[in-house]
Amino acid sequence: MRKRSSSNASRRSSTNRRRSENVCFDEFGFAIIKRKDQKLHHRCHDYSYPQQSSLRVKQLCELLSYWNGASFICKSQIERFIRMGIPPSLRGRVWKCLLTIDCLRESSDFNYQTCLLEVRRPLVDLGVSEYGILSTIATLNDTQNDLGLNHQQPSSCPEPCYSVDDITLFRQIALDLQRSFPTHRSLMGKSSEAIEGQARLFRVLIAYAKYNPQVGYSQGMSYIAAVLLMQLGEEEAFWALTALLDKPKYLAKLFDLSLTKVQHQVKVFDQFLKHRKPKLSQHMESVGVLTVHFMMPWFLTLFTSLPCWDSVLAVWDLIILHGLSAVFRTALTIIELLEPRLMDLNDVGTVLPLLLRVPVDVAQYTVLVPALWNTDVQDWEIKCMNSLVLDECHHGPKAEQSEKPKATLSSQISGGKEKESVSVLSEGEKHTEKDSVAGAKSVLTRVLRLAQRYLLDPMGRQKAEEKSAQTQAKPRQHSPAPGQVFRSRNLASLTRVQIRSRRQSQQRGRAQQLVVQGRNGDDTVKDTSGRGETVRSEQTFKRASTGSIGKVAHHHRNHSIRVKSLHLLQSGRKNPLNQTSPSSSIAPSLLHSSTFPPSSSILSSGPSSSSVPQSRE
Repeated sequence: MRKRSSSNASRRSSTNRRRSENVCFDEFGFAIIKRKDQKLHHRCHDYSYPQQSSLRVKQLCELLSYWNGASFICKSQIERFIRMGIPPSLRGRVWKCLLTIDCLRESSDFNYQTCLLEVRRPLVDLGVSEYGILSTIATLNDTQNDLGLNHQQPSSCPEPCYSVDDITLFRQIALDLQRSFPTHRSLMGKSSEAIEGQARLFRVLIAYAKYNPQVGYSQGMSYIAAVLLMQLGEEEAFWALTALLDKPKYLAKLFDLSLTKVQHQVKVFDQFLKHRKPKLSQHMESVGVLTVHFMMPWFLTLFTSLPCWDSVLAVWDLIILHGLSAVFRTALTIIELLEPRLMDLNDVGTVLPLLLRVPVDVAQYTVLVPALWNTDVQDWEIKCMNSLVLDECHHGPKAEQSEKPKATLSSQISGGKEKESVSVLSEGEKHTEKDSVAGAKSVLTRVLRLAQRYLLDPMGRQKAEEKSAQTQAKPRQHSPAPGQVFRSRNLASLTRVQIRSRRQSQQRGRAQQLVVQGRNGDDTVKDTSGRGETVRSEQTFKRASTGSIGKVAHHHRNHSIRVKSLHLLQSGRKNPLNQTSPSSSIAPSLLHSSTFPPSSSILSSGPSSSSVPQSRE
């Protein structure tokens, strides 16, 4: 078996050498193939990326020379250059700065060269070299079969330096090396450049599997590592791969051993597509195309299957700048560009190939990249869809289990007659009915309680009436004067200081009315008539008493009222009739004791003061 496999490998290598000698390559290193074979490899060589001037290139070199990843100015400037287009000669330096490769290497205890020395020991024991991939695959297949048949080794044989896991890892990486970019110059054929390129890719992937055994190696990593090796050196490509796969900003949520992370992200994008493009997602579901069918290759290879390589590099620039949100952004942009064609197709056999092999007219740089920058995807959208998917994963089976006993109980109560109605009712309708019934019950109970308090409890009714009277007629309680109605209308326009001055003047006026009531009838009439004039003058004076000048005038007015009250008291002492009246003996004590009478005296003076406007009339 080994002889046959080696002979087949030698034949293939000879044919590949002949092909590689006669093949021309484009500026990005891809072989220019005949039109017959272009459908097989799906690669376009007509590039339309913008050529930058020497001044722009110089400015970008200066920016990279004093690059600071923590600086907002550097990030905004590099984003501007990425939007204009990175020159191919400087793309490696840009990626190196954005991924902070040097800082990651200095901060880590992992040594790339010592790891390669440790990896070569089991390869030597297996008789395998990284420079012969085809022979390595054949040897690893035979060794794996031998280990599967002979699990128990004799005790006389020395223990090998390799394990079954190492053999499966080596074999999987060697198989994927043949599939990743078979038309690129660094991986195509049996030339010295291709052999060295395959060996470098093999070493980088094995070193990362040893560096992070929790992630290990999974499908799609070979494409990502190959693209990095096209722009960077071998060790730099390893640290760039480490930064992409380990940092949460980039692809840490996509790659693991069991591919559960990428499946979760596909579900998140499915919800995101339903949110952004509901009609298109519904149409694709009706056709029978699921997002898993085309999103898994896009996510695992980071859109390296696009036919135009300049567009692929522009997409990678954006992904290295913004991270995972740029992956969602690119996928949404491609779907939006393909939306008119997808809506016209009604067959799985036509929809799925269109998504897996994006047409050249859509993948061109002049079409895809401007649409990519015009598409906006926020981080909060992805987080919301992620939480939605997590809620469905956690609460989906529990809800189904909780629905089953409810349905059985309802069927037992109804005797089997209402099974159809229970199955038809959805959970949303049940919740709305319960909420509406509960809301109606709460409203009715509140109304009944209020009615009971108001109708059955007389004390509660009196309190309610008093409260309503206080809220509606608060200014009327202290308004025995005839011009109070007009003043109550202007209460809203008065300030707090004016309201206080008004209350004080009202209290003083009532005290003056108490003094006037102790005199004879003629005197009361004259005084009340004079009081009407003074009240009117008070109203006009209060309207004008705004500001600092008005406050001073108001103070003088209060002083004049006190002088008038003193004159009335002196006249009352001279009058012999006032000596016998009891009210005259009470009033002077009131005025001399305090200028502000208590509230009880004001309330008691209410009915007596009501006679004053009647006498005026």
